[in-house]
Amino acid sequence: MTASPGPIPDDGGPAATWQPDHLLDRYETLTLPLGPDVDGEDPITATLVRRAGGGAAVNGAVLYVHGFTDYFFHEPLADFFHDRGYAFYAIDLRKCGRSLQPHHTPHLTTDLRCYDDELGKALDVVITETATEGAPARVLIAAHSTGGLITPLWLDRLRTSSPDRFAHVSGLLLNSPWFDLQGSPVLRTPVVSLLLRAVAAIRPTAVIPQELSEGYGRSIHETTGGEWAYDLALKPMGGFPVTFGFLHAVRRGHARLHRGIDIGVPTLVLRSDKTIFGNHRQAGVDNADVVLDIRHMTRWSGHLGDRVAVVPIIDARHDVFLSVERARSAAYREVDAWLQGTLGIPASPGHTPDRDTATMRTEHA
Repeated sequence: MTASPGPIPDDGGPAATWQPDHLLDRYETLTLPLGPDVDGEDPITATLVRRAGGGAAVNGAVLYVHGFTDYFFHEPLADFFHDRGYAFYAIDLRKCGRSLQPHHTPHLTTDLRCYDDELGKALDVVITETATEGAPARVLIAAHSTGGLITPLWLDRLRTSSPDRFAHVSGLLLNSPWFDLQGSPVLRTPVVSLLLRAVAAIRPTAVIPQELSEGYGRSIHETTGGEWAYDLALKPMGGFPVTFGFLHAVRRGHARLHRGIDIGVPTLVLRSDKTIFGNHRQAGVDNADVVLDIRHMTRWSGHLGDRVAVVPIIDARHDVFLSVERARSAAYREVDAWLQGTLGIPASPGHTPDRDTATMRTEHA
């Protein structure tokens, strides 16, 4: 189906109550009004999503953050956490998914720090809804791809700017995070960075002249042989165009990460065991990351802080939870093992996770 834009409150305040989601039958949405858009595309909002009626938060809550050309549609991921006693929330960031309006440039921001606004408001809602008397809320942040860059940088700032809010964050789960620019090494040179900054300053909405592959989208969408149903208006097969302003913001984020940050909580990084780049649905596209370079994920994960585990998942796709069944099952087993071994979360009834013999673990101390 094609999504209709979500409502924007006239009074500048959030929706009084959760509203039925127009994309997922069992879910509700809450509109989060945001401050002025630094990129001049007001009004802007973000959208918080949860299962209708909420749910028990026996072990805490999860706040999930999507990537570029993405939005929340992955109900099995939410079900996985619900089954383990987590209340599950997801956010569609400004100009993304349910928050995208006709006057917006999809996914445009020229400063990743702007996302602190909606992430902070979403965290406040989750804390308020899942705290119980005598037991403060515990929130696991989960993020994919570009969200996997945005969230560590946000947590690094939140740790010092708002320690009371940060105290509710129990851990970080990253799914194929975007830690460096993929492609030829020349693209990561200072000369290219300076050129990118110059164009971004003058024409931030100008599109990078590079054709995006549809291979990944075709491998996962149900209309082209994949297993997953989602709205192609919100997640196009070949992705939204990448603007100079957005890519410059990402490169600034990369530079900050590469200098080293400290997110202050245990972190699990899941990734594929291999990268294959190509413009078509070639052999191997169903069993590899065809979007990002997995070597960058391993190289820079140690810059997140002191308690980071990196786990390659054999034959996983870019989104490990959208992988073929055996790979995503291995990914879920790794999450289970980490939740128990690192965060001390009891196993779900009747489930005992084991170490998948086809995965390996790399620890960064």
